[in-house]
Amino acid sequence: MKVQKILNNNIAIVIRGNHESIAYSPGIAFKKKVGQTIDESEIAKSYVLDSKDRLEHLSYLLTHTDESIIELVNKIVAFGEKELAIEGNDYLYLALLDHISFAIKRGHKKQFIMSPLVWEVKKFYPKHYAVGLKAVKWLVDEFKIDFPEDEAVSITLHFINVQDGKTNINEKVKDIEILRDILNIIKYHFKTEFYENSLNYMRLVTHLQYFIERVNRNESYDTEPNLLYEQVKTIYPNAYQAVEKINAYVLKKFKQQLSKDEYTYLMIHINRVTERKES
Repeated sequence: MKVQKILNNNIAIVIRGNHESIAYSPGIAFKKKVGQTIDESEIAKSYVLDSKDRLEHLSYLLTHTDESIIELVNKIVAFGEKELAIEGNDYLYLALLDHISFAIKRGHKKQFIMSPLVWEVKKFYPKHYAVGLKAVKWLVDEFKIDFPEDEAVSITLHFINVQDGKTNINEKVKDIEILRDILNIIKYHFKTEFYENSLNYMRLVTHLQYFIERVNRNESYDTEPNLLYEQVKTIYPNAYQAVEKINAYVLKKFKQQLSKDEYTYLMIHINRVTERKES
């Protein structure tokens, strides 16, 4: 790989194939010159971004960030990949490096951000949240800043985004808030509490997560004839009334109507979670 630009002793922009990438390793660019080559075996970590703007953003962060923070971010991503069985993209490194660098600056000034989604993230994404907690523990150990548990939520959301194929953390926050709202509609309609460790509750949450993705993409599925819809509506009138409220919520928020198939599946899941008890 040819060196295109040297950022500092540890970082260089290189040409890999037809693309620019960032090569990182302690001392990798020491005494190197533009046009010289760097062997793959010399690189500890390389970053390939999908746009010039992101490449420049990450280049700036890497050259203006303490090496201990870069190493910690690499450690957090490697841990998350192993625990969640995912492959972290280079946007994840960019997002975490940006977030953690700023969090440390805030932390030194005792400026901590409280998250309104702690409960939801814990309940809906427990494995991702465990990664966030581990990252915060490493932050506390490394930089001696007493970060609150809420800091784990922000880190967790970055890993959830990777799994969902999103790059905007605000989109995931919005999705979680919608999930919370729909669950509250069901809970208050039936005047009940959920058995959150039950299989039926987990099935409902999973269905709603995919349902929200379809609503975001303005997609729906509907088959003809809708005989099952008519049967389920008759058998589970209370669940039907709850879905009517969900439909009103979706219509107001997204200007979309639920299809009859969406009605049917939601009625079935809602009936299971409100009527059946797990053995």
